[in-house]
Amino acid sequence: MNAYDSASIYKARSKQYHDALIDKREFKEGDRVLLYNSRLKLFPGKLKSRWSGPFEVVRVSPHGAIEIWGRDAGNFKVNGHQLNHYFVDDSHGTFSIMDLKDPP
Repeated sequence: MNAYDSASIYKARSKQYHDALIDKREFKEGDRVLLYNSRLKLFPGKLKSRWSGPFEVVRVSPHGAIEIWGRDAGNFKVNGHQLNHYFVDDSHGTFSIMDLKDPP
């Protein structure tokens, strides 16, 4: 009985730790998103990106379905777990150039 209690306590703490690391993704109308293509098989396009888009969020349902709009695809609904935010003006991609001189 002690082993069962210890295992359940360990499992609960592990779940709490894991859930704390997960970021909640909340989408609003007008956000730009990328759609995950889960139907892309392993070998046909091995080096091809599984993310397509960007798409624009048209409507957000309270139960997790999100309606998105794409220029080529039109409007369609997807599960919110298949989407990721698309940041256009993100500062992570910027860099600066430094001239390094030889030491004397």
